[in-house]
Formats: sequence, C-alpha cells, structure tokens
Amino acid sequence: MREYEIMFIVRPTLSEEDTKKVIENFKNVLTNHGATITGETDMGQRELAYEIKKCKSGYYYVLTLSANDDAAIKEFDRLALISNDVIRHLITKIEK
Repeated sequence: MREYEIMFIVRPTLSEEDTKKVIENFKNVLTNHGATITGETDMGQRELAYEIKKCKSGYYYVLTLSANDDAAIKEFDRLALISNDVIRHLITKIEK
C-alpha cells in the first residue's frame, strides 16, 4: 500500500453547500478507484499568497489516503485539472 496526501483549494465563490458537494465528489472519485481515505482535514478559507485564477482566497482541504496502485491518484489529478471549482491541488507521496 502506498500512502498519499492530497491538498486542494476550492474556489471561494461557491456556497458552503456547493463546496461540500465538490469535496464529497472528489472523495468518491478516490474511493471508487480503490483508494482508502485514512484522514481528512478541513483547513477552512484562507488568503492565498498570490492570486490564482482571479481568486485571492480559497477553501483548503487535505486528504490522507492509501492505495494499492496509482489509478485513483491519476483520476483525481485528471478531474482536478479540468474542474473549474478546484483552483489548485498538490499530490504528495508519503515515504515510510
């Protein structure tokens, strides 16, 4: 099993309900492709160091997960890149 940490920033113009839907959709993408979510951290809305896609702040969310292969990670990456709701994401492999 490989361990990963995914941090993503959701567009701040979304309502609280829409933000939760975006987070749940991405969590479902990961679990449907064989990943197991072992932890999640809701960091709330924060100011960005610089403007990204015309946004000066964003809603930060961190997921810790484990997966046998990288299918779930690749699918998350693909969908996050084309999603208008996610303004930035970072996937980190945790070395043991």
